[in-house]
Amino acid sequence: MSGTLNKVMLIGHLGDEVKMHYFEGGGSIGRFPIATNETYTSRQTGERVTNTDWHNIVVRNKAAEICEKYLSKGDKVYVEGRLKNRQWQGEDGNTRYTTEVHVQDFTFLSTKKESMANNAANAQPGQQAVQNTTVNTPSQATPQVSEPEPEDDLPF
Repeated sequence: MSGTLNKVMLIGHLGDEVKMHYFEGGGSIGRFPIATNETYTSRQTGERVTNTDWHNIVVRNKAAEICEKYLSKGDKVYVEGRLKNRQWQGEDGNTRYTTEVHVQDFTFLSTKKESMANNAANAQPGQQAVQNTTVNTPSQATPQVSEPEPEDDLPF
């Protein structure tokens, strides 16, 4: 194979809100970090170990505006793009380096509604999540749970 390939695919959670930068010509850039986790069981201790890696994500123009509008901290997202290395002079005069993922395609894996429901459930420990994201508060006598749909006989 004589060609080269620079492709990154990540599924992770936003570590912060999308930070937007606008330019005079009408262009824009959105930047946000994504956390990906690796979990395994340690052979020495038998404990579950989780390693988190952080990735700097860069989205441009209309895609950046969409990300700013619909993504918030904690949301799960799939991004696909290219690795780019960048260097600059820091305020202390030292040369700094960073590696970024410049996004070419993305898919939201959790909706704003799901995130708000999860945040509300985590903030109020007296509530329980019920099937179909219905929330059962202690004041409700019986939870509203829909019947499961019958399975189709389709082979896929």
